[in-house]
Amino acid sequence: MKNVRGKLYLIPTTLGDNEPLEVLPLSVKKIIELVDIYIVENEKTARRFIKKINTKKTQSSLEIFHLNKFTDPIDLPKFLAPCYHGKNVGLLSEAGCPGDADPGAEVVKIAHQNNIKVVPLVGPSSILLAIMSSGMNGQSFAFNGYLPIDKSEKSKELKRLERLSYEQNQSQLFIETPYRNNKMLEDICKALEINTQVCIACDITLPSEFIKTQSVNEWKKNSVDLHKRPTLFIIHKN
Repeated sequence: MKNVRGKLYLIPTTLGDNEPLEVLPLSVKKIIELVDIYIVENEKTARRFIKKINTKKTQSSLEIFHLNKFTDPIDLPKFLAPCYHGKNVGLLSEAGCPGDADPGAEVVKIAHQNNIKVVPLVGPSSILLAIMSSGMNGQSFAFNGYLPIDKSEKSKELKRLERLSYEQNQSQLFIETPYRNNKMLEDICKALEINTQVCIACDITLPSEFIKTQSVNEWKKNSVDLHKRPTLFIIHKN
């Protein structure tokens, strides 16, 4: 009899410290009840999340593989070894959707290369929620991750993204380390043209959620405190 392989479930998490089932569907809860093997970025927060979803699951029953900046890429295929024996594996992102601006993408790639079925579950993606609510171009957009830290290089990159948004009618998304968010907004206002549109999507799905799109000129007059708050920036020059 042919051995049936287990699946790799891409399990979304919350974008902040709110109750999981406030923003996640019951399908996530059902899968967590079934899966005991996980690939995670941070074991402590992953265990806490699983416990919140399913209080009856014992922590000792969980098998955890760590995927972070210290993980040797050579070890990644081993994380999926249980699938070859018919066991399901869950991939948990530190925040949001696995594989979406997330190191888990490499595990998903390996799963495809080895004919392991990949099952994405519905959950909040800060990138998609930000572009949805920005009023910018949801047909063509790009996520650029972190911009350079150096002031001069950052200014050049902001201008390049502004030009790209105009030439290709493509909205440009990026993020910053939370404690530098206010400085990023200052740099945006200094580097970009006054009519360029800027969306700030902050604390998405949380009670303190703030999402607003206005011109650079308007942001100069009406700023907002973004210090240590998870934030996505989107720019688009029309």
